[in-house]
Amino acid sequence: MIAIDGPAASGKSSTAAAVARELGALHLDSGALYRALTVLFLEEDSSAEQVVARANQRGLQLREAGGALVPFLDDKDAEPLLRTAAVNQAVSAVSAWPAVREWVTKRLRAAASGSRPVVLDGRDIGTAVFPDAAVKIFLTATPEARARRRLLQQGLSAEPRDIAREAAALAERDRKDSTRAVAPLKRAETAELVDSTDLDFSEAVGEIVRIVRRRLPGL
Repeated sequence: MIAIDGPAASGKSSTAAAVARELGALHLDSGALYRALTVLFLEEDSSAEQVVARANQRGLQLREAGGALVPFLDDKDAEPLLRTAAVNQAVSAVSAWPAVREWVTKRLRAAASGSRPVVLDGRDIGTAVFPDAAVKIFLTATPEARARRRLLQQGLSAEPRDIAREAAALAERDRKDSTRAVAPLKRAETAELVDSTDLDFSEAVGEIVRIVRRRLPGL
């Protein structure tokens, strides 16, 4: 079990996916499940218990596809629904609900219980979901660096004023995630810090792979 935690837009999911490919492991983006539950919440504003009930009714589950464990909803890959602005705005609040976190944690643990190595990314993987993970990484970057990457990834303007606005939104998301009562975002005591502010994508991936292979020579 390799746990990669970090703040919003730190590149956790894409980095974890590349690390998993390099190591021959499965990739599991915990945030995708929270986003899928947020999609259900946005369809019909409701309580945490009602969202979880609808998830069960509509068969929200993780399935292996293309070297990753991804959420399927209504028997279809849910990925096209997960990255909208509305989901981005609401997912932090939805993921803070204890009933939602309990539902997701159970499914993450079940999905990662096989014999194949798994690289998981999220905000509380190394602290709450898998506190005994073999390797823990905390991947971060400055809000400005994360803002610029997110804007460019979305094909939007990365002018200084746009970066400043997005960085402020990310800093606020960091504040909410770090101060929530249930499973707040924080670096696990045994997690190795990887600051990608001055690293390109391949350098960040390479650094994490080196850490994993140093800690787990068999991979």
